[in-house]
Amino acid sequence: MLRLALSRGFLEVEKSLSIWHRLARRYGLRLLSAADIAVNGSRPWDLQVHDERLYLRCLLQGSLGFGEAYMEGWWDCEAIDELVYRLLTSQAAEQVGWPVRLLLALDSRLVNRQRGKGAFVVGQRHYDLGNDLYEAMLDRRLIYSCAYWDGGAQTLDEAQEAKLDLIARKLDLQPGMRVLDIGCGWGGTAQYLAERYGVQVVGITVSQEQAKLASERCQGLPVEIRLEDYRQTQGKFDRILSVGMFEHVGYRNYRTFMQVARRLLKDDGLFLLHTIGANVAYQGRDPWIERYIFPNSMLPSPRLITAAFEGLFVLEDWHNFGINYVATLKAWHANFERAWPQLARRYDERFRRMWRLYLLMSAGSFKARASQLWQLVLSPRGVKGGYRSVR
Repeated sequence: MLRLALSRGFLEVEKSLSIWHRLARRYGLRLLSAADIAVNGSRPWDLQVHDERLYLRCLLQGSLGFGEAYMEGWWDCEAIDELVYRLLTSQAAEQVGWPVRLLLALDSRLVNRQRGKGAFVVGQRHYDLGNDLYEAMLDRRLIYSCAYWDGGAQTLDEAQEAKLDLIARKLDLQPGMRVLDIGCGWGGTAQYLAERYGVQVVGITVSQEQAKLASERCQGLPVEIRLEDYRQTQGKFDRILSVGMFEHVGYRNYRTFMQVARRLLKDDGLFLLHTIGANVAYQGRDPWIERYIFPNSMLPSPRLITAAFEGLFVLEDWHNFGINYVATLKAWHANFERAWPQLARRYDERFRRMWRLYLLMSAGSFKARASQLWQLVLSPRGVKGGYRSVR
């Protein structure tokens, strides 16, 4: 009797799950249709579904279920960036996964995960993955932020150098100046500024691998690389720049970050902030990105940024060239896929699918204008006579 009861119980559970799968599939197909995405269609952005459980997983988990399902081979797509572009512009992505997003938003409110040891987590789990990966994917200077293609650059190397030159011109760098690079990466920016503009650079990072390679690359130059959190930095600087680091600060620390920058910057100095941004203030974190790519990361909104520096800095310039990130990410992806035969000796196929999704999903987000790339120029007391915007 017990065996019969258990058997009937399992059948009822399977029947119930089957109903939920059918409902989720119906809802998912409706969202996909509104986004002009066909299931098992012939267009590059059409979704090729290999496991019907995908719909319920995405409905409940949003980007986490979507990303993990791709990593596990539940679906494929020839043009993931175009697929994501359509999901975002149709707002289909906003209709799923709210329970997971809500939990992460609550966690962000209750816990400051970017303080203390938490500030070093992203360095350990992302930037310390392996210099071989980044050397294969990035340009020759290892610049891991949006390149600047608007000036007519034809290659990734040219576009990244154009971005570094843009930063130098916006900061009006002069020989002998002391410059702080908050989030210096593998030292490519510090090396360029020291060589081309004759400045002295202090670069800080929370990644051991970055600090080691940056020190090696900058040997013989007036460059000092430190493994430290920005809150520990001491000194006075003529110029400060932070490129692609503010995304790891967390909204609970934005004001502290700006206060530290103000404390370190001379009264007549300039501060350039280069960051990815979101269109609206959201205090949570993307579930899939949080777990697999950038732990403890959070995109700032314009309101959160301006509130953070209000009373500390004068806003001199705000430049949005986020659409340039599409070409940058596509170039990184092309390099990654080209180098995969060598990288496969160290990374498995699951990692390959994860990294591919990260790069192409990000490209789709920038194309949809759901993500932005901003460069702000700030001054402590306002530039005398006014600041002339540089493009």
